[in-house]
Amino acid sequence: MSRQEAHEQYVRALKQGQKTYRDRVAHGQYPYLPVLDEILLEDTSVAGRVDMGVLEIRTEQIVGTKTAGRRSAFAAGFMPLLDSDTEFACKWMDLCAAHLGDEGIRDPIRCYEYLGRFYVQEGNKRVSVLKSYSAPTIPGYVIRIIPAWSEDPAVQVYYEFLQAYQFTGLYQVHFSRLGSFAKLQAALGFEADHVWTADERQRFLSNMTYFKAAFQKLGGGELPVTAADALLVWLRVYPFEALKAPAPELLKTLGAVWADVKVLSQSDPIALRTETAEQKQEDAPAPKLLGRLFKAVFPSRLNVAFIHELTPEESDWTRAHDLGRQYLEALLGDQVTVQSFSGVSPGDGAMEAMEKAVEAGAQVIFATTPPLIGACRKAAAKYPGVRVLNCSAAMPYTGVRTYYSRIYEGKFITGAIAGTMSRDGRIGYVASNPIFGVPASINAFALGARLTNASARVRLAWSCVDEDPMAKLAAEGVEVLSNRDIPTPDRVQEPWGLCQIRPDGALRPLASPYWHWGNFYVKIVRSILSGGWDALSSRDDGRAVNYWWGMSSRTVGVLLSPDLPEGVAQLVEILRRGIADGSIDPFRRFILSQDGAVRNDGDRWFSPEEILHMDWLADCVEGGIPTFEELLPMSRSIVRLQGVYRDQIPPEKEGTLL
Repeated sequence: MSRQEAHEQYVRALKQGQKTYRDRVAHGQYPYLPVLDEILLEDTSVAGRVDMGVLEIRTEQIVGTKTAGRRSAFAAGFMPLLDSDTEFACKWMDLCAAHLGDEGIRDPIRCYEYLGRFYVQEGNKRVSVLKSYSAPTIPGYVIRIIPAWSEDPAVQVYYEFLQAYQFTGLYQVHFSRLGSFAKLQAALGFEADHVWTADERQRFLSNMTYFKAAFQKLGGGELPVTAADALLVWLRVYPFEALKAPAPELLKTLGAVWADVKVLSQSDPIALRTETAEQKQEDAPAPKLLGRLFKAVFPSRLNVAFIHELTPEESDWTRAHDLGRQYLEALLGDQVTVQSFSGVSPGDGAMEAMEKAVEAGAQVIFATTPPLIGACRKAAAKYPGVRVLNCSAAMPYTGVRTYYSRIYEGKFITGAIAGTMSRDGRIGYVASNPIFGVPASINAFALGARLTNASARVRLAWSCVDEDPMAKLAAEGVEVLSNRDIPTPDRVQEPWGLCQIRPDGALRPLASPYWHWGNFYVKIVRSILSGGWDALSSRDDGRAVNYWWGMSSRTVGVLLSPDLPEGVAQLVEILRRGIADGSIDPFRRFILSQDGAVRNDGDRWFSPEEILHMDWLADCVEGGIPTFEELLPMSRSIVRLQGVYRDQIPPEKEGTLL
């Protein structure tokens, strides 16, 4: 390499460094290399140092210098700032010539690693030269500085990285969220304690290189998330081997889930939509101005598909949704064409059904159980023009809208009935699974019971841990108990809903909340036909939309026994009207939880998010929320998807992807 060529390379690097300097100053940012010594003065105390020997370091992870001595010679990013006629520039050019010569730059730099970033003690100019040529790695002798444990999220994530490093041997993969390394092991089909082989490590890094390129091209460098964070999102939709696809195809698949990647940076990734004035406006016919704003022509007819895990004959839950489908067809008539797929298994079976639906013209897909969410995400990525909805709660996936009902409103009313019908205040409650919304239903029921019976105590049992919770409660002497709700008002079965136990052991049905999914489906389809769907998309800043409707939208009702005492029936009507118009709120009262904490002083409204994500029980409830280990095997999958403590559940093995 000629001296002239080395000089030209320095000039190019200098211009880049000067530009970085100007840009950072203009944005009020520190323009020079960060200095580790100064960082350590401000950060937590050091717990220890570990000699790591010589490692191959990704150049992108080398971010600063150990001491302040050479700080002003480099802009942030390691490009030079000193004129080309300086001694510094001369040495830089010598290294440039060596890099492109026969021997190259062989001597490892000396550096310190702190919180996954590297700071150079010896070899700053070598790093600068190699970065100017976009060299992917640099050999370096590394000393790891371990921060003292603290509640700082960055420190906690780093400690998790230290544990994972024992298994992966990877410095190149960094996450910003706790639990991510375990999820990566699971996504790749490895057991939690699997130690990666050199071949597995190389194959992963090779494919990760392609993914990082796509991540950066889509603007990932501007997001407060890492490429590894984005990879976990991508792996929920596509197999790992798909990373080998041509760059345009990989870019396309990442683009299909990019909204879900971006939502990771939001502290509140889910827009919870209750039946409010905003929603009522959404249901109304769109004004002409709305059409002009969105430059859209709203359809006059929609092809709608329903995807069910089970058949209506074998599942009352499916039957409830199928009745909703029939209601939709009856009410909207020639405005809809409807398809229905039943007995569809989650995964490939569900995806196949959705593909058939789209081939037959489906523009809207309703998948009626949470386990179908994986197929919903894949379908939304593959068919971006199709509106996909899944019946579940609190799913942070922007490509799929989710929906559920505020059944706790009905539970509050049946709790009030239970309080009036119980002579000694001992009331039983059978809960299904510890998923989002269930603790709210338990608490609402208990508060309703206390409304009409100040001495009421609710004894809690779980069908997910006990083979016969009703028999268990009956044996404990409860006189009134709440079992699973009836999903439809036309199918009354004695074991369902709120029942009174007669002296002979027979059950007298009293009341039960029920779902009216037809009202939901009609409103959603009408919102698409009127343009309300698109309007809502524009208001939510890219967040995932979760519909959570209740009595005000008539998606939740309460079925009463015909022989319920007249006074109790009148009370129910008062409560029903009050909840529907917003004048009565089950949780706007003084509430103590089981641990003695004041959850509400009686003077504030709980937000929808607070209600949906309740993970505590009121002090008048006897019993607790079962742990994941206590659940029956059949309940674990739904709790993993929707459990109130799902983020704390260790990931399961999900199939080999490497």
